[in-house]
Formats: sequence, C-alpha cells, structure tokens
Amino acid sequence: MITYWQQENGRLLKKDREELDPQLNTWVDARSVARDDIRILEEDFRIEQEHILDILDPDELSRIEREDDYILTIARIPVFATSGDISYFTAPLGIVVVDRFIITICWTDCEMLRDIATNRMKGLNLADFPAFIVKILSRADTMFLRYLKEINRRSTSIQNELQQSVKNNELIQLLNLEKSLEFFTTSLKSNQLLLEKLRKTRILTFDSDDRDWLEDVEIDNRQAIEMTDTYSNILAGMVDAFASVISNNLNIVMKKLTTISLIMMVPTFITSFFGMNVPLPFAQSGWIGIIAISLICLVAAMAAAQVLLKDKPSQPQKKARKTLAQRRKERQMVRMMRIQEKRLEKIR
Repeated sequence: MITYWQQENGRLLKKDREELDPQLNTWVDARSVARDDIRILEEDFRIEQEHILDILDPDELSRIEREDDYILTIARIPVFATSGDISYFTAPLGIVVVDRFIITICWTDCEMLRDIATNRMKGLNLADFPAFIVKILSRADTMFLRYLKEINRRSTSIQNELQQSVKNNELIQLLNLEKSLEFFTTSLKSNQLLLEKLRKTRILTFDSDDRDWLEDVEIDNRQAIEMTDTYSNILAGMVDAFASVISNNLNIVMKKLTTISLIMMVPTFITSFFGMNVPLPFAQSGWIGIIAISLICLVAAMAAAQVLLKDKPSQPQKKARKTLAQRRKERQMVRMMRIQEKRLEKIR
C-alpha cells in the first residue's frame, strides 16, 4: 500500500496523488508492498526493479549508493509482531531520494513508520531530506533500545516460571528471545557501517547540525550493540542453566513417583501372598480375615513410608551440627595446648 504525505505547519498530512502540491517535498510511504505497488514505484519514480527486490529481501544488509536518478539507502529497523513464535525481528527499510520525493519502502508494517505517519516524531522536516534520513535512523536506534528492555523483562518473567517447570515451553520462549537478540546484533552492526559511511562519504550533504546529530546516532547505535551483546550472553547462560533446572525438576518428580511405587509394592506383595491357592490363616474367618489383612497392609505401608520418606536434616540442623563439631574441636585443641604447657613447665 502506498500513501502520500506532505508537511504543512510542521505536521504531516495524508493526501491523494492528485492533491499533492508540486512546490512541496513529499514523503511516499510504501508499506506491505504488493505487485501493483512495485509497478507504480518502477513507472512513476523510475526505481529499478532490482533495487526494489533488494529492499523486499528480509536478509538484505544496510548500505547506501548513488544511481543516476536517485540515492538509495537501506537500513535495518526493528519490528514487533504479536503473531508468530519470534515476536522481535528486523526488516530492511529502503529510503529513496528522487527529485522532490523521499520514498520509504518496507515489506512489512512497523511501529516506527506508524509513529512518523501519526506525527509522534518531533523535529521532522521534509524540506531537508538528509536530516529526515538521520531522524529515521535515530528513531530506529530508539526502537532497538526499547525492544531490548522489553526482551529483558520478558526473559526475567520466563525465568520465574522456569523455576517450577518440568516442561519445555518456557525454554523454547527463551530460545526465541535469543534468536531475536541475534537478529538485533546483526542489524545493529550493519547499521553501524552505514552510519560510518554516511559520515565519511559525500553521497548525502549534511550541514553542521546534521553531522552532530549523526554522531549522536552513532553513539546510540554502539550503545544498542553493547546492550544486545550483554543480553545475549546473559540469555545464553540462562538457557543452559535452566535446561539443567528442568532436568533436576524432572528427576525430583521421578524420585517421588518411585518412592510411591515402592510404598505401594509392600501391601501389593502381602495381598498377593494371601491370594495364593494354598491353606492360609484367616481363610475361613470372613470379615475378620479381611480386616486383619487390611491392618497388616496398612502397617507395612506406614513402615515403608517411614523408612523411605525419612526426612534428612535441614540446613539449620546441619549448621548447628557443624557448629557443635567445631566447638568440640576447639575444646580439644585448648586441652592439648594446656597439656603441652604443663609438660614444658615440668621440663623447665
């Protein structure tokens, strides 16, 4: 879908193609591009099909290049999607400057483009295309940092759920977050190369204010890279640790089931013995025999439970025992020292 925007009194206004003022710069917003949109971009704005296909490639890296009729910039931007296993990923955003038009092309919709269209980004100026591009890159870094904090919060909540879990659902969620961080790392490093090229080359002409702002964007991008690396290392360690936690939780459950099976085995053995086709006591006693056998099974089960479920000493008890043992050793040392002192006195 392609929409057209022009700026009046500092605000972006959506207009039809026929209503556009030829004296004003125009932002052409092409999101969720379809086949008809590609045809319009080729015929009306003279953008090569090869470049459009590069922008629509989900794995395309950031770059900038100058053609005969336009300047093409491709940057990676973060995207949040509620559907799908991986909620956070990145997508290429193509920015084409041709005549009095600046065209953004993306194969999906994202929060950053919606912020521009709803005038939630302050300081946008369509009259200055280089500054407009720098603002978009700055907003992308801001969204990266915001999504990184959200990923950190989600990993913390999943961590609390994993402590009592014996299933793999939470572990899979952590692995998906780890994939998102890998996507962020690759995209941020690619954007860093783009920012350095913008600063060093003369493809786009920046004034002094734009160059200062571009340096700030580079700083924010490096900060996002460092945060992504840190969160990736933490999450990788967390995944390994909680894989062991899930295994330990499963072992505890199996231990309890094994203990219950052993307890039930004792009365099962007794009833099996009394069910053999041989003369046994209580065979002709009626209800008395049933009651007697039930009491025997109950006593045997309680005895087995007492043996198998015998509580181990708690941590405070263990500490108390260690303290008592240390005190005994100290007393023995004092006694030995006193004995040695007495011996030395006798020798003197």
